[in-house]
Formats: sequence, structure tokens, C-alpha cells
Amino acid sequence: MNPRPTISEAVFRVLLSGIFLVAGFNHLVAPDKVAARLLNAPFGYLATQFASAELLVILAGIALLVGGVGLATGTFTRISATGLILVLIPITVTVQISPATLGPLFKNVAILGGLIYFATNGAACCSVDSLWSRNAVSVSAPEELLA
Repeated sequence: MNPRPTISEAVFRVLLSGIFLVAGFNHLVAPDKVAARLLNAPFGYLATQFASAELLVILAGIALLVGGVGLATGTFTRISATGLILVLIPITVTVQISPATLGPLFKNVAILGGLIYFATNGAACCSVDSLWSRNAVSVSAPEELLA
């Protein structure tokens, strides 16, 4: 964790979470459209070997929303970022890799970099995690009372 958290870290975290909130919402509101995209993707068959496209889309939508909210609010930030990484990698491999364009692939690589930052550092500034850690410190008993 950074020794001196800054507001820019909080802004970075909130802005990064936006793509997951929007994508998760879209997965849940129009699962048929997202499932069709998965089925038409060059490597979509890799994912649909495990479950139906519709089920995968709904599960991904839930994970994207939960992880996005966690990242935005700084709640269980490391877990949220790690979960989003675990969802982003298969989405990138199955849907974003295409011979036609590499733009979406490198967008996801850049997003992955941001997630790795928060998975390793957590959220220090303006986060629920920082509030909880401050409360845990302030609630602990002074050492002289424990002796």
C-alpha cells in the first residue's frame, strides 16, 4: 500500500470501476445480445464447453457488478480486483481476441494493469477498506490495559 494515499488513487479506482458496472449491467439487462456475441466470437466455443452462453453471461454480469461496486467503493478492494481479473481474462480470450482488430484486446490489457495495481495495493484513500482499518485501530485497547 502506498505510504501516502492520494485522491488521484481514489479517482483512478472509481473511473476504472465504471467499465465493469456498465458491462455488468448490460450483461444482465440484455443477456441474449451478449450471449449472441459470445457465440459468434472466434474463440467463444472455448467458454461454451463449460456452460450455456446465457448462463455464462448472467454469471459474468453478476461478477462484473459485484466486483465493480467493490472496486468503486473500495470495499474488499483486493478481492474485488482479483475477482475482476479472473472474469476479465476468459472474456478477453474468448471474445476480444479477433484477427480483425486488436483494439479491444489492448484495452483489456490496459484495464488488467489497473486491476493488478488494486489487487496488489488495495485501496487506501476514500475507501470503505480504509475506514474499516482505521476503526480497527481506534477500537483496539491501549497496551497498558492489556498488561
